[in-house]
Amino acid sequence: MGRRIDYHQDPNAPTANSVRPSAGAFVRRGNEVLLIRRSDNGNWSMPGGAHDPGESLSRTAIRETAEETGVNIRLTGLVGIFTDPTHVIHYTSNDEVRQEFSIIYRAEPIDGEPTASSESTSVKWVPLDQIPTLTMDPSQRKRIAWALNNPDPHIDPEPH
Repeated sequence: MGRRIDYHQDPNAPTANSVRPSAGAFVRRGNEVLLIRRSDNGNWSMPGGAHDPGESLSRTAIRETAEETGVNIRLTGLVGIFTDPTHVIHYTSNDEVRQEFSIIYRAEPIDGEPTASSESTSVKWVPLDQIPTLTMDPSQRKRIAWALNNPDPHIDPEPH
């Protein structure tokens, strides 16, 4: 398996050669958030992944969460739209360099138990006060902070 390398406002980052919509889920249960430890880079993140032809983006968030965590969810709202052109992701397996394009939904668990998959080495309900101690990409920290502190959806600002 290849690696995933995130670049943020890095002048030495490779140039994006693709844009592919993805969807993720901020799944909260009381004072805990469902997080995975990614198998491709070891970072903790919310579950999510690339949008497939023939499905809605909402369905992508539900499917990816079930596949990566073993937890079935119900979408309850929108955290936001994240499309920062200065955040690119390099997938070394095929040399794809993807510009960030993620829609993050709010969700609640329906059933299922946290279970690791081929995409996650660990899946946990993480207490909110432990999130700052986890190894995590800045994009995930930004999304989680927005979800915790803002009732309205995040919309990327227009460039100046």
